[in-house]
Amino acid sequence: MREQRAPGLRFRGAGQVSEKRKRLLALAGDDLWGIELLRFAIQQAVAELAGLGGMVHLGSPGYGGGLRLAVTSGLPPALTQAWERVDGNGPLAPARAFRDGVFVQASLSNVDRGMPEPGGAANGRPDGRQDGARAGSWPAGTAMAAVPLLGPGGPVGTLSVVTLSTHRPSAGRRAFLDTLGRWAGERLGKSSTPDPALTEQQEQPTGSHLPQELQAVGTWDWDIRTGDISWNDAMPTVLGLDPDTVDGRIDTWMGTIHPEDLPWVLSDMDEAIYTGRMHSTEYRVCHPDGTTGWVRVRGRLVRDDHGEPARMIGTLWDVSRTHDVLDAITEPQARNAESSSAERASHIRRLAGALAEAVTVRDVVAASADHILPSFGASGLMLALLEGEHLRPVGSTGYPKEFVDRIAQMPVSWGFPITVVLRERTPMFISSSEEYVERYPATADIPAVGGKQAWAFLPLIASGRPVGSCVVGFTDPRQFTGVERNLLTTLSGLIAQAMERARLYDREHTRARELQRGLLPRELPRLPAVTAAARYLPAGKDMEVGGDWYDIIPLSADRVAIVIGDVMGHGVAEAVTMARLRTAVRTLADLELSPDELLSHLNDLVSELGDDFYATCLYLVYDATTRSCVLTRAGHPPPAVVRPDGTVLFPEADPNSPLGAAAPPFDTVEMELPEGSLLVLYTDGLVESSTMDIDQGMAQLARALRGTISGAPAGHREHAAEPDATGLDCLECLESLCDSITAALLPGRQGTADDDAALLVVRTHALPSDDMATWPLPEHPKAAGEAREHVRAQLSAWHLDDLSMTTELLASELVGNVVRHAKGPIHLRLLRTDVLTCEVSDGSLTTPRIRRAAETDEGGRGLQLVAAISRRWGTRYTATGKSIWTEQPLNPESPTLIPEQAGLDLYDLLDDE
Repeated sequence: MREQRAPGLRFRGAGQVSEKRKRLLALAGDDLWGIELLRFAIQQAVAELAGLGGMVHLGSPGYGGGLRLAVTSGLPPALTQAWERVDGNGPLAPARAFRDGVFVQASLSNVDRGMPEPGGAANGRPDGRQDGARAGSWPAGTAMAAVPLLGPGGPVGTLSVVTLSTHRPSAGRRAFLDTLGRWAGERLGKSSTPDPALTEQQEQPTGSHLPQELQAVGTWDWDIRTGDISWNDAMPTVLGLDPDTVDGRIDTWMGTIHPEDLPWVLSDMDEAIYTGRMHSTEYRVCHPDGTTGWVRVRGRLVRDDHGEPARMIGTLWDVSRTHDVLDAITEPQARNAESSSAERASHIRRLAGALAEAVTVRDVVAASADHILPSFGASGLMLALLEGEHLRPVGSTGYPKEFVDRIAQMPVSWGFPITVVLRERTPMFISSSEEYVERYPATADIPAVGGKQAWAFLPLIASGRPVGSCVVGFTDPRQFTGVERNLLTTLSGLIAQAMERARLYDREHTRARELQRGLLPRELPRLPAVTAAARYLPAGKDMEVGGDWYDIIPLSADRVAIVIGDVMGHGVAEAVTMARLRTAVRTLADLELSPDELLSHLNDLVSELGDDFYATCLYLVYDATTRSCVLTRAGHPPPAVVRPDGTVLFPEADPNSPLGAAAPPFDTVEMELPEGSLLVLYTDGLVESSTMDIDQGMAQLARALRGTISGAPAGHREHAAEPDATGLDCLECLESLCDSITAALLPGRQGTADDDAALLVVRTHALPSDDMATWPLPEHPKAAGEAREHVRAQLSAWHLDDLSMTTELLASELVGNVVRHAKGPIHLRLLRTDVLTCEVSDGSLTTPRIRRAAETDEGGRGLQLVAAISRRWGTRYTATGKSIWTEQPLNPESPTLIPEQAGLDLYDLLDDE
C-alpha cells in the first residue's frame, strides 16, 4: 500500500537535515553547560542516527584509563547499569573511540551473549565483572556508534548511540557526529566565553586561575557508602589546586584544604540521594591562595544491583568568569531591584499595620493610598463600596471628579471592569489604553476621562461576599509581573477586611452620633433674659460617642434654667442615658422645682439604671427680674462667672457626689449677677486630659477668658445697669468667644481628644425696671376690682390696650381664687418682655387645680377660663408661698378669646366689689 503523505509536506534529504542540525549547534552557543550540554548532544546524535538512545562517558588518565558513565538518554537503567564503568583499554566501542579519537561502530549482539568483539577479550560485561549477572538484553540487531568528545587537550569522553542497524552511517551523518563531538568537547574543556561587548577590564575577571585554553571539566565519583572520592586530572585545576599535592582521595585533600572548601561534596546532595533526582547547583569556593571563585556541579545517583543508592557521579567546572560577567552587568540592576523590593516590602508592612489600626472608611482609603501608590509606582487609587445595585465611591486620589461621578452612576450589571471583577470575584489587569478599548469598546472614553493608561481592577471580598472594588491606576502603560499581580490580589483581601470593619464601625458610629446630636438642642432658644452660644466637640476617632449634653429651658416670669451634664463612659448606652436625663430635666423644670430638688429626682433616676451608670450635672436658675442666680451641681466642675469688669471667678460650693452615687440634700449657691455678666459652663473634657489635671485646665480657662475679653470692644446696651467691659453683647460675639476658648484649651487636640467636651457660654440680661410693675392687694373681695384697675392703667401706659380686657379677666380670676381659697399677703405683678406675664402671689402652699364643673354648679370654671384665654399658665413655689402666673403674647397671631367664645359663663367674673 502506497504511503499517504499529508498535503504540503515534503521530505528533505539526510544531508539537508544534518546541515540544519549544525546550524542548531551554532545557535545553542555558550548557553549550555555540564549535564545539560551532554544531554543536548545525546539528543542530537540519537535523532541524527534514528537510534534508541544514547550515553556519554567521561574519562582521563586520572581514572587509570577508565571511563565513567555521566549521562544517559532514552535507555532504561536495566541496560545502562552494566555500562557505568568501561575499561579504557578494552574492546568496547566507547573505549576504542576514546582511545583512538575516531568514530567507532560495533554490534551489541556479541556483548549481550558474553562473546568478545573482534580483537577483544571475552569478559562477558563491559565493566569486566564476571559474576554472571546480566542487567538485561539488548534487542536483536542493535549496534553502538561511538564518537570521541574532543577537547583542547584531547578526548575528554565519548558519546555513544544505540542504533537498530549494524550498517555504518553515511559519510554525512558521520561528519555531523564528528562535528557534534568536537562541539561538545570544546565546551566541556573551557569556561564560559565573556561577552564581546564587555570592556577589557571585564574580560579579565578575577577567579579564573588558568589560561582559558587550559580550563577543563572535572569529573568525580563519590562512593556514598565508604566516603571515597575519585576524580579526573581536571578537578584540581578547576579548584585551583596543585595536582601534585593530591592523589585522588579525599583524605589527602582534607590535609590541604578545609571541608568547607568542598561544599559540593559535603552538603546539599541529600535530596538527590533520597529522590534519585539530578543534583545541580553552583557554589562559591575559597582557594588556598586566598582568592574565591564559582564552580558549577552536576551529579546523579547510581544504584547497585539491588537498587540501593551506591554512588554519586558527575561533573564540575569553573564558572567564575560567567559570574563576574553577570555581576558586572546585573549588579546595578540587582541593587536597584533589591532596593525597590525592600522599599515595597516596607510599604506593605506599614500598609498592613495601618489597615489593622484603621477605624473608619476614610482611614482605610487614606492608608491604602499612602502605601499602595508608592509601592507600585501608581498614580491613582479609588475604593467603591457595593450598595444595593450600585457602587458608591467612598474615597479616591489621583482621579478627576468626572471619573468618580461616572463610577457612581454605573449599576453593577454594567460591563465595566470595576463591576465585572465584582461579579466574577476575579482581579483584572489591563496593561494599556489600547487593550482597554479593545476589550471594552462601549466605555472607550474612560481612559481619557480618568487620565490613566494601565489599571489593576481588584474585587474586595470579605467573609466570602463582595463588598466593593478597588481601582489602582497608572499614568503609563505597564506590564504587570506575576509578583505584582499576587501582591495586589493579596492586598485587596486585606483592604476588603479592613473596609468591612470600617463600614460597620461607621454605621454604628453614625447612628450614635445622630442620636447624640439629635438629642442636643439644634438651636438654643433666644430669650430676653439670656443670649447663649455652645460648642460640642466629640472625642478622637478611636473613641465612641459620649454622654455630654446641655440645655437652656425658659421658665416663668422671665426666669431661665441652664443645665449641663456628662454621663460617664462612652457608647450608645451612655448616649441613651444622656437623652433620658435631658428629657427628665425638661419635665422636672416644667414643674418649677428648685435646683436641689430637681437634682434629687435625677439622682433617683440614675440610681435606678444600675450600679454602672453615673453622671455629673450642673443646674442653675437665673431670674432676670432680680439678677439672682441659684445653682446646684452633682460632681460637675463649677461654672466660670465673668463680671462686666472682666474679673473671672469660680463659685465656691460643695460639688456634691455624681448622680447615682449622691446622697441628697444637695448644697446650693445663690449669687447676684451684674447686668452683662457671663456664665461659662463646660464638661471635664474641656479642662482635663491625660496631660492636664482639672485645676490646671480651669486656670487655663480663666486666662483664656480674660485674654479674650480684654481684647473685645466696649459693649453698648441700652438698658445696661453697670458698665460692660466684656463687649460680648451679641450672639456673633459669643460664637467667636466659644471658638477662642476651644482653640486655647484644645490646641491640636480637636478630633484626637481623650473625651468629649461641651461648652455653653451665656450672657445674662437684667429686666429693666420700666418693664416691671408690682402692687400689694388687700385680703378682701374688693381686691379683684383693684387688680383690674392696676392692670388697665399699666397696660395703657405700656400701650398694650388690646390686651387690657383679657388681662383684667385673668387678674380678676387669679385674685378671686386667692381670696376664696388661700391666704395673704397678696401681690400682683406685671412683666413686659416678649410676652406679657400676669402673676399673683400669696402665702399659701395649696396648689390650684382645674376641675370639670357640672352644668348646675355656680363656680369651679375659673381656671378653665385661665387656661383658655392665656398662652400658658402655671404655679411655682416661693420661699413665702406660691405664685400663679399666666403668659400672653404681645403680638398674638390670632384674636384673644373672650369668655363667651371659650364657652364660659361670666358669673364667676362679675365684679366682686
